[in-house]
Amino acid sequence: MSETGGTQKKLADFLPYQLSITSNAVSSVIASRYRARFGLKVPEWRVMAVLGDAGAATQRHLTEATLMDKVAVNRACKVLEDRGLITREPNSRDGRSHLLNLTDEGRAVYAEVMPLAQESEREIFAGLDPEQQVHLRKLLAQVFDHAKRIRPATS
Repeated sequence: MSETGGTQKKLADFLPYQLSITSNAVSSVIASRYRARFGLKVPEWRVMAVLGDAGAATQRHLTEATLMDKVAVNRACKVLEDRGLITREPNSRDGRSHLLNLTDEGRAVYAEVMPLAQESEREIFAGLDPEQQVHLRKLLAQVFDHAKRIRPATS
């Protein structure tokens, strides 16, 4: 890394690295709760969570909503479709894309996993008082919004 002000910044002090490893640690805690029981990996659960919250969506929308790579979203959708947890229907508004939606079984899994995820969230953030949790959410939203504004356009 380059020198800044005469001191070299360590990776552990680099805020994007801290955000990344924190996100991975939090995702790992939550994933451990649903992986064994439902056989879902993190990308598959993220796709299901978006579909469970928002309803039918295209893969492009899922890529934008999750900020996952197109290939990861495609792979997760294929696994979920093969397992009968999502359906793929032609998009009447755009003949080139398909709408993905949870099946009845997918909605049942979503309904079981969501409370597990929410309980995990409560456990993870139990070390912060409610005011700190609100403050953290606001700070994360500000960082996310700013990163979206300055992010280079992708095709």
